Amino acid sequence: MFSWWTKVYFLLIQFLVKLFVKSKPIPTDPIEELNLDSSKPILYVLPYNSQIDLMVVRSLCLKYHLPDPLTGIEINGKIVPSYIYIDKGPGIFASYRQQTKAIEILRDYISAHQQNHDLDVQMLPVSVMFGRRPDKEGKKMPSLQVVGATYKLYKIIVSGRDCYTRFSRTVSFKTLQLDNNQDISTLAHKLSRVARIHFAKQRTASVGPKLPVRQEMLNKLLNNQSISEAILEEAKSKNINLDKAKKNALAILNEIAANFSYRMLRITDFILTWAWHRLYQGLKVTNADPIRELAQNGHEIVYVPCHRSHMDYLLLSYVLYRQGLVPPHIAAGINLNFWPAGPIFRRLGAFFIRRSFRGNKLYTAVFREYLAELFVRGYSVEYFIEGGRSRTGRLLDPKTGMLTITVQTLLRGDARPITVVPVYIGYEHVLEVATYANELRGAQKQKESLWSTIKAFFKLKKLGFGYVNFGQAIPLNQFLNQHIPDWREAIEPTGSQRPSWLTPTTNLLAKQIMERINSSAAINAMNLCSSILLAADQCALTKVRLIEHIDYSIKILQKVPYSDLITIPDQTPEQLFEHAKQMGKFIITTDEVGEIVGLTAEQAILMTYYRNNIQHLLIIPAIVARILLKHNRISLQEVIEQVKLLFPLIKSELFLYHNDEQLTEYVENIIATYAELHLISYSTDKLTLNYLKMSGLQLLASSSKDTLQRYVVAFSLLQKDPSISRAALEKEGRLIAERLSVLHGINAPEFFDKGVFSILVASLREQGYLDDKDGANLPKIEAMNKILKPLITARVMQTIDEINSLKKE
Repeated sequence: MFSWWTKVYFLLIQFLVKLFVKSKPIPTDPIEELNLDSSKPILYVLPYNSQIDLMVVRSLCLKYHLPDPLTGIEINGKIVPSYIYIDKGPGIFASYRQQTKAIEILRDYISAHQQNHDLDVQMLPVSVMFGRRPDKEGKKMPSLQVVGATYKLYKIIVSGRDCYTRFSRTVSFKTLQLDNNQDISTLAHKLSRVARIHFAKQRTASVGPKLPVRQEMLNKLLNNQSISEAILEEAKSKNINLDKAKKNALAILNEIAANFSYRMLRITDFILTWAWHRLYQGLKVTNADPIRELAQNGHEIVYVPCHRSHMDYLLLSYVLYRQGLVPPHIAAGINLNFWPAGPIFRRLGAFFIRRSFRGNKLYTAVFREYLAELFVRGYSVEYFIEGGRSRTGRLLDPKTGMLTITVQTLLRGDARPITVVPVYIGYEHVLEVATYANELRGAQKQKESLWSTIKAFFKLKKLGFGYVNFGQAIPLNQFLNQHIPDWREAIEPTGSQRPSWLTPTTNLLAKQIMERINSSAAINAMNLCSSILLAADQCALTKVRLIEHIDYSIKILQKVPYSDLITIPDQTPEQLFEHAKQMGKFIITTDEVGEIVGLTAEQAILMTYYRNNIQHLLIIPAIVARILLKHNRISLQEVIEQVKLLFPLIKSELFLYHNDEQLTEYVENIIATYAELHLISYSTDKLTLNYLKMSGLQLLASSSKDTLQRYVVAFSLLQKDPSISRAALEKEGRLIAERLSVLHGINAPEFFDKGVFSILVASLREQGYLDDKDGANLPKIEAMNKILKPLITARVMQTIDEINSLKKE
């Protein structure tokens, strides 16, 4: 197929590529993530004529056992090239003949498929990028690029380690619905044109918009109408001259604004790659391909991750960069603006935000206009809707300030669609977990500093895996169309208006974001083992029982998936246990019978954090198990009715997504799975226990005991005093829960957490158990108590009654 000279030329290029280039594939596992079928012939489609790019692609194809692009494909006794260049390359000697040749090859493939309907060649678009440095505004392209091959040689020497090869989804010639009457040349030209557009969009999504000259952008913002009006109002309200007010606005802008540097991004990428390999066993990323498509289609992406650790800032940016996406500009707390972290974060795209700026009109106007400017320029943005890091491992109640500004930005009428992407971030070891436990006990929050960062770094070891799962995206236009059909009537250029529907709609959007974060949770060895051990008596189980229950849990989660986007480990229960054991968080004792796995009192408190990461996945199966255990014989319909009565409270607390119909189906599937696992007997009218396997059901049920006990505390107080105020209910409920935790050894810090009780009391009002005048719906309360009280132990119920009696006296 190739002449001897061509073969020598390819060998020389291959040597240079092997010497200088280390390309990273996007996605990181193209075979699995893109469902590539290596058994079918593949036509590799490259954006422009570059033998260096072809050799880079070839090296990765051989690594992943894909067909060799240099081999060619035999069709009807003729060898046809298995790669094409859609466009001519850069350089003064580049020829347009390359485009003609590509179209000729495409015509051959189309013609062959028209003649042979069994033929199925896959087109695989693949592009190579040496460096992803965005252009700067006002800066021209380097003149060296005109020389073409010389520039490419320079790039592989300088940027060979900063090389990315992007694989796209394949397109089968069979799916093109080829017709014998269709003009082959027209179709070939159309395919070529679509490929060029695809590669252009792909590069924009990977490199991002041009970087502004920072000071010029800030000066432009100062002259913005909204900020100018805020400056005038600042001068009047504080009785200062206009220059002083303008300096205040500029100082705020400098405090807020990022100062993105590609060089800092490359240095950080190198350091983090080393750190992740040293500290973690790996990073697992799922569902990134739909996000790449959104970026490629020109969406303005707002990443909204849950907030577990300070590591989140770095982890998500690192993952996005490695997934071929532009790292976002990140809203970071002003507390992180200390030397040297602040300047580094700022150069990585962080913009700093004060914890509260209510009442500060100048700061509000400046911040709103800066965020809008980021959207207008096409930068993706990231912010943590919880406001701060979760100290309990659960999602916190969302703070809607940033989300409101995002919706207001849409109301300016900008052309680019804004899409919110919920992101679940999980770890098998959270760096700050011990600090969180101390803070929940009442310790003062430690201030971030250089010294505390250095100390934390040197303590790092055995961190297991990190997880980044992208949830189902929420296009804001579609969301508003669904809930506020006439929202476009509120559009105006400044976007500072607050229509009456803005607050309730933003609250609804925030709730949906939290539900979708939870719907993309990652189950791992640590949160699974923690959940089981914390449910066991004395937080200890034999190794055999622990592995058996890991098996139960995995089967339940697989057979009754919480959602399509949760990730479940594919290792065996034995492998999961051994991995968790290596993390060094359990106490392992051995006797003549075998190993016993347990937690100390201190470890039990820390492990609640990891359990709480996935508690929402286990809570309904646990409550179903508890109802079955307490009633021994009960009908399926009765179980569903009891779960439905409890569900609104659990939904508010743990951000569950099910509606009434989905919940019924979910409970029915849980019951069917329990029967399949022989935990119960399932007949048309009654569900009965299998006493030989009751211990398995008891352990499943124990995961719900803390939640149900907290509800009993609240409803007992309401039944005793229906006129109790919401503030008193929250305060007294926490005091009783704190005493219960001491008397009954409840090791969960969130059991009496102020935030958890605040959500519960708000939910009681929302569900009609309380009203705005501190009144209570006694019949509803009594109905709930009738269901709740049998679900907790007599000892705990007795303690609650005794505490209530003492308080009455």
